[in-house]
Amino acid sequence: MARSRWFWRVAFLSIPLLLYLVIVVGPLLYSFFFSLTDWNGFSYDFNFVGLANFAKIFEDPLFGGAIKNTIIWMVAALTIPTLGGLALALALQTQLRGARLFKSLFYLPICLSLVVVGQIWIWIYQPRWGLLNLTLDSVGLFDVSQAWLASPETALASVIVAWGWQQTGLAMVIFLAGLTSVPTELLEAAQIDGANYRQSLLRVVIPLLQPATVVVIALAVINSLKSFDIVYIVTAGGPFHSSDTLAMMMYNEVVQEILHGLRQRDLRRAVPDRPCADRVLLPAGARTGESV
Repeated sequence: MARSRWFWRVAFLSIPLLLYLVIVVGPLLYSFFFSLTDWNGFSYDFNFVGLANFAKIFEDPLFGGAIKNTIIWMVAALTIPTLGGLALALALQTQLRGARLFKSLFYLPICLSLVVVGQIWIWIYQPRWGLLNLTLDSVGLFDVSQAWLASPETALASVIVAWGWQQTGLAMVIFLAGLTSVPTELLEAAQIDGANYRQSLLRVVIPLLQPATVVVIALAVINSLKSFDIVYIVTAGGPFHSSDTLAMMMYNEVVQEILHGLRQRDLRRAVPDRPCADRVLLPAGARTGESV
């Protein structure tokens, strides 16, 4: 009987394990193998170069900037949704009039895709008629108004604000669920002992919210690592790579370079009698006969 149970456990676990090895581990090892070569992604010929590719990328200043921006993004991903969600949950936990409406409004952004969120904030940051600059101008802060997405000093922070605006609602819901599990008897006992609101919050509520906080932080880290689409939509890593993250840099280095290589190959096929055709910049659609 024990052997039969052991057999079926192994049989059922082997299927997802096999899928994981084929879909995740296999491509990972395959990519690591080619990272030790000089393969260009197109030909069948390659040579082993050892760790030369890794040494080259660490010499690239753009890689250092992408690392710095990714660390900034991770820190912001841990602080903005966590603190913002906790503040909203504490504010809406009380018997505030219209609390249900505010809960729905604050949760609504998480229901939108990051592409939609990015487009919304592009309109908000628009220099001439964007909501942010119009609001600043209406209160007399004309010197603060600027092209937020066109400045290297504000581009990354602007994208982080847009991402945090979407993620805060999810953290708020998780903290609201955690606040419902806080016993009211403990809060009443703290008040009887003379504790004020701040002391009750720091000594009673927040320690009991530890499970909810762990979930919020885990989701924030996971979502921040997947935050490629909003960067691509809002700034595409610019201006001057000031908002590049590791995901954005990998896209530019891999996808864009491959597309550039395919474009150069097609140009050489289209103009075979010109030895320098791969250096000529043709307008979009020229090789396909489209009107430009």
